[in-house]
Amino acid sequence: MDPPGGTDPPLPPGPLTHLGRLESSEGQREDEIDCPSPLSCWNRSPPEPSAVLRDGVRRCLQMHSEQTVRILHAKVAQKSYGSEKRFFCPPPCVYLMGPGWRLKPQQGQANESGEAGCTVCGYMGLDGGSAETQKLSFEEQPDSREFGCAKALYISDSDKRKHFRLVLKLVLRGGQELGTFHSRLIKVISKPSQKKQSLKNTDLCISSGSKVSLFNRLRSQTVSTRYLSVEGGAFIASARQWAAFTLHLADDCCSRGEFPLREGYVRYGSLVQLVCTVTGITLPPMIIRKVAKQCALLDVDEPISQLHKCALQFPGGGPGGGTYLCLAMEKIVQFQASPCPKEANRALLNDSSCWTIIGTESVEFSFSTSLACTQEPVTPVPLISTLELSGGGDVATLELLGENFHAGLKVWFGDVEAETMYRSPRSLVCVVPDVAAFGSAWRWLRTPITVPVSLVRADGLLYSSAFSFTYTPEQSGRPPPSGAPELPPNADALLESIHHEFTRTNFHLFIQS
Repeated sequence: MDPPGGTDPPLPPGPLTHLGRLESSEGQREDEIDCPSPLSCWNRSPPEPSAVLRDGVRRCLQMHSEQTVRILHAKVAQKSYGSEKRFFCPPPCVYLMGPGWRLKPQQGQANESGEAGCTVCGYMGLDGGSAETQKLSFEEQPDSREFGCAKALYISDSDKRKHFRLVLKLVLRGGQELGTFHSRLIKVISKPSQKKQSLKNTDLCISSGSKVSLFNRLRSQTVSTRYLSVEGGAFIASARQWAAFTLHLADDCCSRGEFPLREGYVRYGSLVQLVCTVTGITLPPMIIRKVAKQCALLDVDEPISQLHKCALQFPGGGPGGGTYLCLAMEKIVQFQASPCPKEANRALLNDSSCWTIIGTESVEFSFSTSLACTQEPVTPVPLISTLELSGGGDVATLELLGENFHAGLKVWFGDVEAETMYRSPRSLVCVVPDVAAFGSAWRWLRTPITVPVSLVRADGLLYSSAFSFTYTPEQSGRPPPSGAPELPPNADALLESIHHEFTRTNFHLFIQS
């Protein structure tokens, strides 16, 4: 629709960029070269937030004051019966990551004991209050993360639920509640399935690209449990901490570390590769075998199920033998298997080369309390799952899809607040700010600008996300003003190949390179 009183036909929509301006007369363009127009002349400006809030958000982003709570747990839990307590294995773990945990506390959050390091304690239990709550004591790790583990959690047979969630409550040492955090959904099973698995029951099957944990338990003794983990750049068998690994279907033709991602459910006899989700360290491709009565079954190709016993064979072994992944105290070694004298399709293993495999889940909550002056808990923490861009040129909107959204949240692009509309607890829509809001110099620069996407609560609490937004400048025939940065000769050709895009950025310290 033409503007009131306008006589010119509407301009065609521009590319997906926000460096464009509303076109005007030639005389006005000439004036712009000598005297840049004010921000109000650009096609859109969001309401200007208070200078104090904007400075605070900018300071949070510059200081990298994120505080991340990561809950790591298994996908399934075996139910206890009678007086027996089947503790969750691997036990749920909590990691506190980010430099924000070590910043000076705000007023009202002071560390009364004067102790250095982490200033919180935690309590973990099951939702619904159906079990006892276990206190977590956080310990500092060599990588500066704080680690806590709930080793004595279980679900009794009196609890008839088929699914439940873990509940973590964090309290500051001064007594103020920081927040209550929930895990992903956990499925309750009575015992590991002994039947041949079918892809019809996908709830218990393990797919390529999913996260798993491996643990070894000698003679079914709980105290002897060792978890496959990574420490100091090496694989170890740890009695305290466990690592989550991405299980990929590998390819015989690919070299180590270079394998294409393959979809589908993992079957016994497949070549797989384990990649540590935190460090990225990998084991060489191995063949996963089913284990029964301390023997590796060499001819089984059924889908792998939760809490199954398995063995990991290094390729290239002789018929009926071969070497397998094994533990020796805390070290990871290779075990030479022996052919079964009675059955050629089996290999004899020792206890230390038999592993139990289980799927794992993790959920992360990131925020920064360095800006907020509130006594309210930080939860519920909004979680962004995807971003969807609509429109372009003069008008572009961004929809944020996720959970725990509410009307008191505003979307920020870097230190610029966007006009935000609340739709539902799973959807927020905002107007993408013009790039000029980041500074008038951006109108002349021909390089992309990437800014983080964050959510800010009304009281100033900032929630970090794993997303950023990239502005790509459009080609313009207008010359830059005097003093503007010079462009390389091939700049226009380069810009023609650049499109407006989203980029994912690693905010969390534990995955930064």
